Amino acid sequence: MNRVNSLRHYAVITAAYWGFTLTDGAIRMLVVLYFHQLGYTPLAIASLFLFYEFFGIVTNLVGGWLGARFGLNTTMHLGMLLQVFALLMLTVPTEYLTIVYVMVAQALSGIAKDLNKMSAKASVKLFIPSTTSKRAASKQLFKWIAILTGSKNTLKGVGFFLGGLLLAIYGFRGALLVLAGSLFIILLVTWWLLPRDLGTTKSKPKFSQLLSNKAAINWLSAARAFLFCSRDVWFVIGLPVYLTTTLGWNFEQTGGFFAVWIIAYGVLQALTPRLLKNKKQGHSPDGKTTQQLALILMLLPASMALALYNQIAPTYVIIIGLGLFAVVFALNSAVHSYLIVEWSDHNEVAMNVGFYYMANAAGRLTGTILSGLIYQQYNLIGCLIASSLFVAAAALQSRKLPRHHARSAGTY
Repeated sequence: MNRVNSLRHYAVITAAYWGFTLTDGAIRMLVVLYFHQLGYTPLAIASLFLFYEFFGIVTNLVGGWLGARFGLNTTMHLGMLLQVFALLMLTVPTEYLTIVYVMVAQALSGIAKDLNKMSAKASVKLFIPSTTSKRAASKQLFKWIAILTGSKNTLKGVGFFLGGLLLAIYGFRGALLVLAGSLFIILLVTWWLLPRDLGTTKSKPKFSQLLSNKAAINWLSAARAFLFCSRDVWFVIGLPVYLTTTLGWNFEQTGGFFAVWIIAYGVLQALTPRLLKNKKQGHSPDGKTTQQLALILMLLPASMALALYNQIAPTYVIIIGLGLFAVVFALNSAVHSYLIVEWSDHNEVAMNVGFYYMANAAGRLTGTILSGLIYQQYNLIGCLIASSLFVAAAALQSRKLPRHHARSAGTY
């Protein structure tokens, strides 16, 4: 594939990913705000998203296999079509919007999100021109993955604002119809622009090959699970409850704070290649990079827990601590996202990326459940201590990841 075609296809994939991400963030905010207006309790609203996270585990595992057999173009657009259907499901009259019904709609939305994410990130590997040198290809892949990942998270934060804005202007049903129609148009355009056989493998993988047999992929996936568990164990339930009950923030302040954090987090991910640029060594990040970042990250929630225990200005501890956490976590997450694609062969990239994001989803689900359990027993301090322990586990897993010197010596 020449450079012009590579850039065009990358731009199409990125635009499609952006469009999908905006709807993903918007539908989350629409559901939270609308069902809060209907009088649902916070626990009931949280339960609406349980299937969204759970089905991410299954989807990422099976999605990689589907992408390898039928093409990443097919799985990406299947995800977009499912998202359109999930949006339309919620346009029924209010009396039909039971908890079970909305959970099913969110399950479809979760499946759609992970099919789209897996397809978009795995596709980038295939767009690097074959004539590019190995070192230049690694740098270009790192840059493209960082931009794709960072922009996605930034736009998810924008999607939170978009959801609230559309709800205020068009109401719940109107907002859903606008999002569904817009995404369907994007689906048609990208289906026409992208090659049909994108990501298909010459030999069709068997269903029994879903689990990776490459040590580096398994260790990286394990590190990813612990890393995202360390974030969600205090970020999903513990932190918003603490902000509203202990610090007395209103819903608008809490929601705005989270949206700004996610946007800044996405910007940092996109800038990771520049922030981690090493002119002296001249190579892209490796296993040592993610281990070092994990060790730094481990200190942040532990320090915050210590400060809160000693009752040191909790508002400043949260704002400053969460800001520093965003920086280091974003860098580590971006490096992970690059390594999973870099270490995958072209014929295995869809399977490996799916397996990797299955571990990511498992970490998020575990962190979400533990966030509520630990906060109920030990408050935010307990969640922060658990976070630090999970990051330590991620650092231990990262010790097993390949280094550049090991790869050059032929041990990888």
